Amino acid sequence: MGTTSTRLRCCLLLLLAQHLLLLSTAAGARWQDFLRLPSEGEGDTVAGTRWAILIAGSNGYYNYRHQADVCHAYQIMKKGGLKDENIVVFMYDDIASSPDNPRPGVIINHPTGGDVYAGVPKDYTGKDVSVGNFLAALLGNSSAVVVSGGGGSGKVVASGPEDHVFVYYSDHGGPGVLGMPSDDYLYAKDLVRALKQKHAAGGYKSLVFYLEACESGSIFEGLLPEDINVYATTAANAEESSWGTYCPGDDQGPPPGFDTCLGDLYSVAWMEDRYTYDVHNLRTESLKQQYEVVKDRTSAHGTYSLGSHVMQYGDVRLGVQSLDNFIGTDPANDNATFGRDNSLRRRSGRINQRDADLVYFWQKYKKSAEGTPEKAEARRRLLKVMSRRSQVDSSVELIGGLLFGSEEGSRVLGAVRPAGQPLADDWECLKSMVRAYEAQCGALAQYGMKHMRSFANICNAGVGEEAMAKVAAQACAVAR
Repeated sequence: MGTTSTRLRCCLLLLLAQHLLLLSTAAGARWQDFLRLPSEGEGDTVAGTRWAILIAGSNGYYNYRHQADVCHAYQIMKKGGLKDENIVVFMYDDIASSPDNPRPGVIINHPTGGDVYAGVPKDYTGKDVSVGNFLAALLGNSSAVVVSGGGGSGKVVASGPEDHVFVYYSDHGGPGVLGMPSDDYLYAKDLVRALKQKHAAGGYKSLVFYLEACESGSIFEGLLPEDINVYATTAANAEESSWGTYCPGDDQGPPPGFDTCLGDLYSVAWMEDRYTYDVHNLRTESLKQQYEVVKDRTSAHGTYSLGSHVMQYGDVRLGVQSLDNFIGTDPANDNATFGRDNSLRRRSGRINQRDADLVYFWQKYKKSAEGTPEKAEARRRLLKVMSRRSQVDSSVELIGGLLFGSEEGSRVLGAVRPAGQPLADDWECLKSMVRAYEAQCGALAQYGMKHMRSFANICNAGVGEEAMAKVAAQACAVAR
């Protein structure tokens, strides 16, 4: 019986080999093209050009981590072989020169890491880090770019149908929105519309989007199609915060004097991957393999204790492609192989993204000498931030009560749609709700973006802008 079974297997293997030989002869192809490894996929050999667009959507030293993330990402792209002409960088650029920076002119993304700021292009800085410029650069529309006098390069992603595009966005977010330094918001519908437009224009062969923000899953949930060759991963699902790391008080905290988080957990997880890129061959690792590693680290190894759910959206079949297709790889690591190093499954403290600024303000207050003007100023800033948070929370709660009644208002504002459904039915209505609120109550800013789901639910319930403006005026007068 065993001999018969062995002969049968041999015959089947011989027939398969003959079939592959005939196919390869007929098509003029090599047999290797038919026998791909699981980590390989169509497009693994980059025929076109690699492009990258990297954006930190915040400013202020207390948001140090976002610009540090982007600078680190640039260094990886550069070492991977991408040319500066194909890397577009958006960052406010107020961290390296900040008087709070204990190492002037230097930015680090790891407690023992080196400078990641050196050589980073100044394509868009200051007020030029805007929604309009980001979307124009993504679409390759140089005529729509607005750059201040003496400002950045105005570079755009001028990619074509054979090219591979990598987008990395690190910032605060909220349900359906991403932040910008100007208190403007990038809405999910507008971002996905731009991706559809770039696909329709033949602007890439495949595009990968890595997104670091709270509720980042809501940017693609129910919106990103599966048939436009876009693969996206996010730091969190549609209803949870993402996390900062290397923060004051962590097991691996920042060096003395930094008083702020050096990085974001999801971001350093994909950039450090198995905790180091120094011996890392990105030709042999697929997007899917990295996703699994990053998901494990960001979830605190599946416990979700001080961690979030890393998600993937769009055409997940692109996950078989190698990372080299998009971010390149250091040739010095060509002999390295993929594998998990469980000895590095360490734990460290993490900080909820929305509380990271409070950590900074508290550190400044705690370290200031008693009775000094510095102590008084640090206390004033800390109390101002906490007071504003309380006002925003109270005003939104009051708006719900005025519109729907106290009990029903809490239910309506807090409702979460099932997975696969977008946040809002009418995104223009959502924008109008936000405008009406901010006209009466002031900017939502990075903390207030957490309430975007409430405004979307108000729209979904059929409330108009005029009614919203009326109750916002009443609620904010009380909340003050």
